[in-house]
Amino acid sequence: MAKITVINRAGDRTDIEAENGLSVMEVIRDNGFDEMLALCGGCCSCATCHVHIDPSFKDKVSTMGEDEDDLLESSDHRDDNSRLSCQLMVSDDIDGLIVTLAEED
Repeated sequence: MAKITVINRAGDRTDIEAENGLSVMEVIRDNGFDEMLALCGGCCSCATCHVHIDPSFKDKVSTMGEDEDDLLESSDHRDDNSRLSCQLMVSDDIDGLIVTLAEED
């Protein structure tokens, strides 16, 4: 089990326990963050689970795929640390991950 820190759009930080094997999107959504729309349910077909990951974790999370990259291109809030949280899987390797919910497009 990993700990993830979620920073909401108001800047409030919340530490949550994350079960290995779930996506970061599922963990955020299931812990009551209403700002996480996740409209496609984790199918990588929208960008409503957009987060910014702490730069220190860029090498610890999976590599961005082409579909994810294409979807993030549609966001006005994309930056070098943008990821779709549905594409980030929880594991002990990302214990301590800090994510900030992206502004809504």
